[in-house]
Amino acid sequence: MSNREELTTWKALQAHAKQMKNQHMNDLFAASDTRFEEFSIELAPFLLDYSKNIITTETMSALFTLAKDCEVEQWRTKMFSGKRINKTEDRAVLHTALRDRAQSPLMINGENIADNVQAALQQMKYFSDKVRQGQWLGYSGKRITDVVNIGVGGSNLGPQMVTEALKQYSDNSINVHYVSNVDGTQIANVLRPLNPEKVLFIVSSKTFTTTETITNAQTAMNWLVSSSFDKSAVAKHFVAVSSNKENAMNFGILAENIFDMWDWVGGRFSLWSAIGLPIALDLGFDKFIELLEGAHELDQHFYQAPLEQNAPVVMALLSVWNCTFLGAQSQAILPYDQSLHMLSAYMQQAEMESNGKSVSWDGDAINYPTVPSIWGELGINGQHAFYQYLHQSNNVVPADFIGSVTSVTPVKGHHETLMANFFAQTQALMSGVNEEQVRADLKAKGRTPEYIDKVAPHKVHQGNRPTNTILMKRISPRTLGSLIALYEHKIFVQGIILQICSFDQWGVELGKGLANQIHEELASGMDNPEHDDSTKGLISYYKGILD
Repeated sequence: MSNREELTTWKALQAHAKQMKNQHMNDLFAASDTRFEEFSIELAPFLLDYSKNIITTETMSALFTLAKDCEVEQWRTKMFSGKRINKTEDRAVLHTALRDRAQSPLMINGENIADNVQAALQQMKYFSDKVRQGQWLGYSGKRITDVVNIGVGGSNLGPQMVTEALKQYSDNSINVHYVSNVDGTQIANVLRPLNPEKVLFIVSSKTFTTTETITNAQTAMNWLVSSSFDKSAVAKHFVAVSSNKENAMNFGILAENIFDMWDWVGGRFSLWSAIGLPIALDLGFDKFIELLEGAHELDQHFYQAPLEQNAPVVMALLSVWNCTFLGAQSQAILPYDQSLHMLSAYMQQAEMESNGKSVSWDGDAINYPTVPSIWGELGINGQHAFYQYLHQSNNVVPADFIGSVTSVTPVKGHHETLMANFFAQTQALMSGVNEEQVRADLKAKGRTPEYIDKVAPHKVHQGNRPTNTILMKRISPRTLGSLIALYEHKIFVQGIILQICSFDQWGVELGKGLANQIHEELASGMDNPEHDDSTKGLISYYKGILD
């Protein structure tokens, strides 16, 4: 496979980028009265407007050609058909199969995984219905009122983001809590107000060896046993989501209370599996299915739509254009919907853990910029925190603005104010305001020439800051499923174009391995002379304070 930089289209885009850096979006909009129509895509759950990017028809044509040269369509087929596109781990990538509502047969290692997925969904339905209906009883015969999900990374961020986003759809028959941090403060705060007789723990760990998760699970088990005075109570208060049944059973969890995970599902793409059990318990299994259906609808769009009308493909190409060719180093995710207050953190993991790489899938060093750093916050909060930076810093930060036409919690006058800010910000980031306009405005307000001379330069906004706008009709399980799938497929296409293995995460492993070694040193009191001087000094200081 040739290096991407050797492609004729890549070189043409590099030359085109030099020209476009001198273009201002104000001029691009002035030159066309059909720009919005040309650079927007309307789907059932949302509208994607990407007209406020530094692009022309020529830009997009070259980017679509790049996608074809990089064989995005062929790689898309490989993913959906179960080819082992996770090259470094020799695995298929099939989170799409988890939400395939057509239940299409798909053979992996001699098994029809569609049957396995349906069996897992039936197990989730039976279990979640039983708990929600008060038929699953704790060690003292009382019904479950609280569920504590213990996991980290994808085993935590996905379910928590979804249950927070869909809180208005919960009947509150079950209270769901999340523990991910190994800092004991979090689990202590979660457990303190709960009644051990009424709590169900879900331990979500693919290998059932993740240190942080197992440490928290052990603390939870000790808390339960100290109340029940009987270790057999664990069987009535703990279930697991794991591919390592042996470890889960050794922990004390009954085999029938272990939900399957498969190696063809990556953690950050796993909320569609039994990792989403907290979602089903909180919202009801029917709402979980609606979430899957929304994602499946977007899967069908991604698989069938031509590249030019394909929303995830367009978003991926724009990310590559803004970051790799125009030099943006970060991207903001800015939801203007309180329901989506965890979306930025979720997308941060999804994109940066997937494509934060500097080696190609052939093992060669990559010389071009790959994925930007992802960050963000609720829009209104961000406006009074970091939007100053977005508008006037020397660093250009492309941003995705995500809003809803209708609020899930309508309060008179609020949504109009929210959406006025939503529309205004993308316009301001694009248009800016020049010094001539600033001076004219200040003069019209009666300011003195001296004041105008002093203040005018500080009020100039260059504009020309790229944004995408995703305008959803309303947050619901179905539309949220589509939104998440949109970004998942964007990440996949990015990885193909950038020639990156999007579905491994070796960068996570190094620190975890070192932490395990140091943990043993801290527990034993032994010193390791092989540490660098800084690490030795820090550990020595830590031990000295404890002593």
